[in-house]
Amino acid sequence: MKDMIINGKDYGLTVEPTEFGLLIREKRLERNLSMRKFAEIIDGKISGLDPDKSFSVSAVIDSRKAKPNTFFAAFKGEKVDGHDYALAAIALGAEFALTSKPISGPHILVSDVQMALTRLAKYNRDHLSELKLVAITGSQGKTTAKDLTAHLLQVLGKTIAPEASLNNELGVPLLLLQCDESTKYCVVEMGARHKGDIAKLTELASPNIGLVLNVGTAHLGEFGSQEAIAETKGELIAGLPDTGIAILGTYDQLTPKMAAGMGLKTVYFGEKSDCDVRAADIEIREGRANFDLVTSGGRAPVSLQLLGAHQIANALAAASVASTLGMSVESMAAVLSTAEPSSKWRMELIDAGDIAIINDSYNANPESMTAALRTLALLAQERGGVAWAILGKMHELGASSAHQHESIGKIASDIGIDHLISVNVPEYVQKGECDVHLVADFDGALAFTEHFTGGDVVLVKASRAENFNLLCDAIAKKISERNTEK
Repeated sequence: MKDMIINGKDYGLTVEPTEFGLLIREKRLERNLSMRKFAEIIDGKISGLDPDKSFSVSAVIDSRKAKPNTFFAAFKGEKVDGHDYALAAIALGAEFALTSKPISGPHILVSDVQMALTRLAKYNRDHLSELKLVAITGSQGKTTAKDLTAHLLQVLGKTIAPEASLNNELGVPLLLLQCDESTKYCVVEMGARHKGDIAKLTELASPNIGLVLNVGTAHLGEFGSQEAIAETKGELIAGLPDTGIAILGTYDQLTPKMAAGMGLKTVYFGEKSDCDVRAADIEIREGRANFDLVTSGGRAPVSLQLLGAHQIANALAAASVASTLGMSVESMAAVLSTAEPSSKWRMELIDAGDIAIINDSYNANPESMTAALRTLALLAQERGGVAWAILGKMHELGASSAHQHESIGKIASDIGIDHLISVNVPEYVQKGECDVHLVADFDGALAFTEHFTGGDVVLVKASRAENFNLLCDAIAKKISERNTEK
């Protein structure tokens, strides 16, 4: 038995001798499927299409991103019905629309678009046996760890990873459909709102490596306790095959226990001396971490470009994956030292003349808020300016919400934040060294820009639903206009 190679190209076909000659069997999924095969996989009904025509399995859900060799998946939401944009997608080149109701253009009709995408993604994944898939979850840092992991693995071979989070029952199938025979690695981020969510995503993605960063208090309102959060995050490790590898952070008491008794190869990362992948000789300069990356393969210096000491954990997580896949410690250190932020509004440093703005408005929870405040304090100290924290509400904290907001107000005071501007969150107002200003809205926060001076550092942070990215843009604009007037 051997692979068929023609003109130096491996066509992914297995050749076996038979009584009458050679039997050729398909070994991997062909990137192009016939319309008939596509409909068969998802139990769909073809309309206005040639059943024998072949096309790419790539999907888009934004009609503006449609192009040849894609299809448009029409979802019906509470406010927007994707079916209304199906013809526009086809006009831009999409081969057809995947729909749950008939349209006038070429389409494949299914009972449930989401289920159809999941079936197709599972089919694609199951036929890509050579693909190494890395799944990442945790309470904080998933997206940054995903970005860093992809940054490293791209050195080893073609790597697919989401540009944004895409970490749910819709995003993961869409990502899997981007993979083909040339894809060597796929990095999947997995989030959860309910128990069982990660178990379902794990079953779909069939990861070879499962990485759990930490267990914190994000979504505490949904799960009720950290133990319940740990159980949900642990679904990733529980779903790994016997040949799978578990990579676990050591920054809390619950994460390191997730692979206990499972017989899996397990890699631990952190800052403790007994971790398989660790950081040593840590220094923070200009708000960025410098450390020695230590693995079983050696030791090499890393100078992160990412803002905040908490990025060390994300870098170690990514290095743990790359080390497991054979990357040298010297290469990992070099690549990590060049990595820049890939996802917007996550500890994004904006240079506004002689004032620095930290845009960390993508999301917020007690752990990430604390990390951002510590970074703010260190950076302001280095620059010799005033530390301004403009904070909004942290969502999904349940019954502990008031207490958690009060704790952040106290932490801000304890670590030396000069001014805390609380946007409609009175719980942040605590007695201490920090000057706390309670304002009702964005306009109230913007008024404080008149007090910013050279060397000052401004942190803008809240949960995503608060739209603090708009406030950050307004602050930067206000400072720019003021500088122009000088």
